[in-house]
Amino acid sequence: MAYIKVNGIQLFYTQQGKGEPLIFLHGNGEDHRTFDPLIAKLANHFTCYAIDSRNHGQSEMTDQFHYQTMMDDLYALITAMHFEKVNIIGFSDGSIVTMLLAMQHPKLAHRVILLGPNLKPSDFTDACARYVERLYKNDPNPLYKMMLDEPNIEAEDLQNIQAKVLIIGGENDLYKAGTFEKIHENIQKSNLLILENHDHSSYIFQNDMIYADVINFLQ
Repeated sequence: MAYIKVNGIQLFYTQQGKGEPLIFLHGNGEDHRTFDPLIAKLANHFTCYAIDSRNHGQSEMTDQFHYQTMMDDLYALITAMHFEKVNIIGFSDGSIVTMLLAMQHPKLAHRVILLGPNLKPSDFTDACARYVERLYKNDPNPLYKMMLDEPNIEAEDLQNIQAKVLIIGGENDLYKAGTFEKIHENIQKSNLLILENHDHSSYIFQNDMIYADVINFLQ
């Protein structure tokens, strides 16, 4: 476990295993422990870095709540650690940050796994959008506000991504039909896997269940 000062803040991360760097980015309101079951297996093949994003876990709290800022943190961390290329697994908010990095710094991303990604708040189903709005009304947490306002990624901008990408989503996810397919269609080197009978987080709570798909893609 360690801290690193990048982009003006302290980020907390854990490091396990050996091999090529593999970075893990958690979802909204979570922390580095989200991926513990998956890291336990992948650490046999990669050096796994599980990061607490700003305003999460043991990383520094700030007044900046934007996916772009979180991506700038990630880019600064990768640069500070002198990684020439990285593999990244991002879930939900973490997948958004991962897409932004792969779009804006395409030479850095080698292989990328996007778990439950979306491009815009309008991708939420109507029921999910109403739920997040209620959450924010009852608890004006800036993390909820961020989900209501961001991201704002144009599908065609995904065409800047040079990395090989695996998109994984639940059959009963938070997003409107076609969201994952749109992302897949606009990333040239991408594969899409839809997990039957799973929602946005069920396969993450048991994330070692996707180990076989993940290791086959990364190797």
